Amino acid sequence: MPSLPLDTPTVHRAALPAAMLLPLLLSACGGGNAVLATESANPAAACAALSTNAQLSSTTLSTSYVPPGTRRPGGAATGDFLPGHCVVTGAINPRVGVDGKNYAIGFQLSLPDRWNGRFLFIGGGGNDGILRDTSLSSSISGGTPSPLGQGFAVVSTDAGHTGTSASFGADPQARIDHAYNAYDKTAVASKSLISTRYGRKPDYSYFSGCSGGGRQGMMFSQRFPDYFDGITAGAPAMRVSSGATVAAMWNTIQFNTIAPQDATGNRILSKAFSSTDLKLVANAVNASCDAADGVVDGLAQNVNACKAFDPSVLQCSGGKTDSCLSSAQVGALKSVFAGPRNSAGKALYTGQPWDAGLAAPGWRSWTLGNSTTATPDARYITLMVDALVNEFFTPPDLSFNPLAFNFDTDPARMAAYSAIYDTYADDKLAAYKQRGGKLLFIHGMSDPIFSAFDTGDYYERLSANNGGVAATQNFARTFLVPGMNHCSGGPATDNFDSIQTMVDWVEKGVAPQSIAAKALPTNTDFPNRTRPLCPYPQFAKYKGSGSVEDASSFVCSAS
Repeated sequence: MPSLPLDTPTVHRAALPAAMLLPLLLSACGGGNAVLATESANPAAACAALSTNAQLSSTTLSTSYVPPGTRRPGGAATGDFLPGHCVVTGAINPRVGVDGKNYAIGFQLSLPDRWNGRFLFIGGGGNDGILRDTSLSSSISGGTPSPLGQGFAVVSTDAGHTGTSASFGADPQARIDHAYNAYDKTAVASKSLISTRYGRKPDYSYFSGCSGGGRQGMMFSQRFPDYFDGITAGAPAMRVSSGATVAAMWNTIQFNTIAPQDATGNRILSKAFSSTDLKLVANAVNASCDAADGVVDGLAQNVNACKAFDPSVLQCSGGKTDSCLSSAQVGALKSVFAGPRNSAGKALYTGQPWDAGLAAPGWRSWTLGNSTTATPDARYITLMVDALVNEFFTPPDLSFNPLAFNFDTDPARMAAYSAIYDTYADDKLAAYKQRGGKLLFIHGMSDPIFSAFDTGDYYERLSANNGGVAATQNFARTFLVPGMNHCSGGPATDNFDSIQTMVDWVEKGVAPQSIAAKALPTNTDFPNRTRPLCPYPQFAKYKGSGSVEDASSFVCSAS
């Protein structure tokens, strides 16, 4: 039997029941390293027995055993096969909501035959409502080989409802489940099932997610600080129901106002800016600040150098052409990137960073969409308005017109839900820090829905409350990704293994001085480029020699 990796957590034999000590084997080729005693003579039978042996109330379970060598992560046609594992599908607290619909907290837990002692909860996103494939990695760690394939026990949840529509907002309990209760119940149930299957609790527990999943990670750090040893919060939606959604309405109104009209006078949102227009802006941003990291290479690593960019440099002196922007376009960009305000001038959310990733498809899909008609398909409309009218408003207001959003009065209608859903207010994390938890923030600089400035602002407040940045980095670090859109994509080195980074920090005490990142061969801007992602406030600075495609030519620097 091959040995597990050398960093496999140590087995605590005293915690194992006598019946499980017999399968404990010593590796024949690993220098005497113990192989975890998690195997069963009949893993398929052990999987089936979970349905009856589980100590869970108000929960229905079904199990399915996947033999080794029969399935690849995500059902891929090529690549390494998964090990044998048990897939447990559960439904906690099934009930009928006040809207007459059936509800339950659904979850999917995959338990490998040969467990490495680690538990990973992968976060959701959007309006949730689906069970994410637990054979895949977290949405903020595309560079991580399948954690299940590595021996992690992995769980996901639908957050208490089925379907990606936010119509569940009509049921008060479904709102609470989506805010925090579903994650609590899923984590507790998962750890109970792990104990039933393996005879002991996890050695280490991790959470990793992006967008809504990042919000869920922050929720755990605050409401349930003892559940996880390490939490990775990508593009954390910390102010989604009180800030980012307001910004989405603001941005939609600004862009729609300047969009051309169809034959009936209706505006075509996607045509407010052509792809050529956005590329023009991206090139101007790089011309303004790319060199501030020591080399002109199409990636502005020194993000603070871009704050002074002014799109007025692109304004046409005469008629509109492909080499300049109209005054209306310049004005809309200024308003959007400055962020929403009420009539008194009070900021309602942070602005957006100037970054060349705004010309990438991921930025357009959120802000402008691609519809060639007056029926918009931007995710600001298709996703955020759905969440706003069904869930973020209290009570729901399904007839609301987003183009009529009132920035003086409508934010108050979002405050009640924000109090239980948003996570920006706790900027101390005292309990999570005290229990020794580690926290990673990862955020793309061209994220069009959750501003990297908002994460930076939160981290600065967190640092101020914990003895400064140097002291705060002992338990929380922030990594900004130039060029990256929402969770991935864009002209960026957006492929990295944040899960292994967290494992090394938690289990070995190796705090990340940088995270190795690369652009995939399919990246049309910088195929195969590598870079170090640096902990804020540092950035990747060119050393002065070496290939600009190679991470070894860069060093993390604060100046």
